[in-house]
Amino acid sequence: MPPLKFMADTTIICSKEDETRRLLTRLDDLMSWCRMEFKPKKSRSLSIRRGKVDEATTFTLAEQQIPTVSHEPIKSLGIWYDSSMKDTMRGSETLELAS
Repeated sequence: MPPLKFMADTTIICSKEDETRRLLTRLDDLMSWCRMEFKPKKSRSLSIRRGKVDEATTFTLAEQQIPTVSHEPIKSLGIWYDSSMKDTMRGSETLELAS
């Protein structure tokens, strides 16, 4: 039986774009060394500059572009994340689930 491979969710927070790119490159190298691979289509990126979402900044992993939460929101632990950076919908969603 082949060995099973598992990867938990990972969040990367960097203060500079070039730091993020270097870290993603290093992580990709480590994954290759482990004979594992990331699935960029299942990942999301969010770049914030001066308190606002920066739509122009994109990142790549395994030579594939990571989708941004602006273009493809993502659900994690039951919560949807998008570029609005607001949780005003959470109240109505909670009421809907409670009824």
